[in-house]
Amino acid sequence: MTDTVNIDIDELRKLFLFERLTDEQLAKLAGSGRVQTYAQDEDIVRQGEPAECFAVLIEGEVQMINQTVSAGTVAMPRSSQPGVYGGATSAYLGERAPSTYQHTLRATAPSRIFMLPARKFAYIVAEWFPMAMHLLDGLLSGGRMQREIIDRRQRLTALGTITAGLTHELNNPAAAAVRAVSELRSLIKTSRFQLAQLAEDGIPPEKLRTLIEAQEACTNNLGNQPQRSPLEISDAEDELGDALEQVGVEDAWDLAPALVNAGFTAEYLDKIRTKVGQEHTPAALHWLAEAIEISQMLNEVTEATERITTLIRSAKQYSQMDRAPFQQVDVHDLLDSTVAIFRGKIAPGISVVTDYDRTLPLIPCYAGELNQVWTNLIHNALDAMGEEGTLTIRTAHDEDEAIIEIGDTGPGVPDAIKDRIFEPFFTTKSVGEGTGLGLDISYRIVAGRHGGEIKVRSVPGETWFEVRLPLREPA
Repeated sequence: MTDTVNIDIDELRKLFLFERLTDEQLAKLAGSGRVQTYAQDEDIVRQGEPAECFAVLIEGEVQMINQTVSAGTVAMPRSSQPGVYGGATSAYLGERAPSTYQHTLRATAPSRIFMLPARKFAYIVAEWFPMAMHLLDGLLSGGRMQREIIDRRQRLTALGTITAGLTHELNNPAAAAVRAVSELRSLIKTSRFQLAQLAEDGIPPEKLRTLIEAQEACTNNLGNQPQRSPLEISDAEDELGDALEQVGVEDAWDLAPALVNAGFTAEYLDKIRTKVGQEHTPAALHWLAEAIEISQMLNEVTEATERITTLIRSAKQYSQMDRAPFQQVDVHDLLDSTVAIFRGKIAPGISVVTDYDRTLPLIPCYAGELNQVWTNLIHNALDAMGEEGTLTIRTAHDEDEAIIEIGDTGPGVPDAIKDRIFEPFFTTKSVGEGTGLGLDISYRIVAGRHGGEIKVRSVPGETWFEVRLPLREPA
């Protein structure tokens, strides 16, 4: 770096920042700052150091770089336009301005930079442009506050959406379990009386044991029957119903469905009649049918509670409860937990397709924050498709990057706005339906927190959001 003390006011006037200043103002500006020359790849200002200068490019090329605390570097496009600036850009805020540089400004080619001390820059703005300073102050402070408020509300809205979906998903198995338990009470009561009736009728103990063994065999057959069409099941029920009526069983047509579901046939009926005796057969079959229904209800309760357990496990995985913020995780677990949370919000006409590369290694990440990304992308995809379509989630890896793609068959993103969708507050939704922060939050999490990349490609009927995450943990 070399210093050039003087700068001609005509050279300053060529810069778009200063083109409307008077000669007197340009002269004062030129006398307040200095010109410094930087070599290629030399830092002009460095993030984290005291914010002492406002830097303006005179000639050359510069790049603004944000080195995040957690996950690598986010670099803005290079610029060679004279007048682009960086450094202590908020010095006019006085004590409320950041005390250190919020970014690194690097010369990507030999460059000449006009360096204006931050305190002089602040004085000039306040002295020459008092109204503009107040407007900038209000816009910056108000915009930051508005963004923080909407950001929080966006997260709360997403949480509300997820909670509603999870509640809906939990309600179904919970209601099934309650209904099954209610029916179980009635069935168990009836079964006890039937067993007592068999004892009063004098069934021998060995025949009662035979009946219980038959009940165990039928119970084991539940859910293990060969696949049959509805017509085949109906024919089997008709055949068994006729056979039950022939041996004097009352309500034969009510008993037949439960017995057929357990693999009970007319041939097996003959074995039961032979083993327990004709006089005990009707009561024995009533008890057997009730016992089979009890087993069916128990299976329903088991399935419902297992479903609840699975949903709670998914919710815990989604929220990353009791886990370190930064960790090595299987991204497929994160994606699956997010989809599970969304089940209640997925319309019946939408199919979910997953194409996972199971060779993808664990990724170092803030898992809870990545789940917020998947939530935003999946929510947008579902909104785009409406009532029918296909949601596709696929993964792959390319050398040292994990690739996660979320696609939908909605109308697509118009080319005219494709470059703006990651801007804060930009939304294509109607007023009241979107804040325009979902993709902005996702971008900041992927790029800012993880040093990754998120981009979109879209044509009508096919839209893909591609997220790339580094597989190596940042130093």
